[in-house]
Amino acid sequence: MPTLNPQSPIPNLQSPISSPQSPMKAMILAAGEGMRLRPLTLETPKILLPIEGTPLIQYTLAWLKSHGISEVAINLHHLGEKIKDFLGDGSKFGVRICYSPEEKLLGTAGGVKKMEKFFDGTFAVVYGDVLTDFNLSAMANYHKEKKALGTLALFQAPNPWQAGIVEIDKQGRLLRFREKPPRGSESGNLSSGGVYILEKDILSYILGEGFCDFGYDVFPKLVELALPLYGYILEPQDYLIDIGTPEKYHKAQEIWQRVLSPKSVSQ
Repeated sequence: MPTLNPQSPIPNLQSPISSPQSPMKAMILAAGEGMRLRPLTLETPKILLPIEGTPLIQYTLAWLKSHGISEVAINLHHLGEKIKDFLGDGSKFGVRICYSPEEKLLGTAGGVKKMEKFFDGTFAVVYGDVLTDFNLSAMANYHKEKKALGTLALFQAPNPWQAGIVEIDKQGRLLRFREKPPRGSESGNLSSGGVYILEKDILSYILGEGFCDFGYDVFPKLVELALPLYGYILEPQDYLIDIGTPEKYHKAQEIWQRVLSPKSVSQ
């Protein structure tokens, strides 16, 4: 299992960070088995489940492309060949896709660490079960202004005990990160939305190979080290939902058509 490297030098956050006007790469985390969505995911990977007739991944790629991202890495494990067969090299969706097969699941951070050579600067990480329309370019600008090592998209969760709960100060800096706290013990309701903007230097804090999770292993430790992690709070009109449970999947089916611009899939 990878361990965090507390001796890793603090990165030079004064150096230029990729802006929405210059290319920024992204990684979509798609290796999970979708256990909570079974039986839907027994034969269909989670990112290929349809939302109003269109596979979830197609919305995600169109969203990333609309914010200037054209190079995307995707990790694979469960039914990975079906994902590759559908997406190919990404050209039919206007992007270039690089795949990272995982024989054993590496976790959110472990999967990104495995693709370290793919990244050359600031990059985005998107959980594969996230469906959203928020302004990723505005989040990238916020990340740059804060000179952050990492920035997490945050939203107000109605059920904070089922999510990663984040406490921030008045400047938006992370003070505490708790992954799925016991019900009744949570403080606040700001939750991680499963979208990060990170500097490549953050990967130097993960040593070795194997399973490692951003929420459980990486972010809490980096907060302890007083490194600059920030939260970007989504606007009330922004739409973000993970489809990781049958209830959320059905909810997405019901309301996505009302908030999605038809152009977002055709771009």
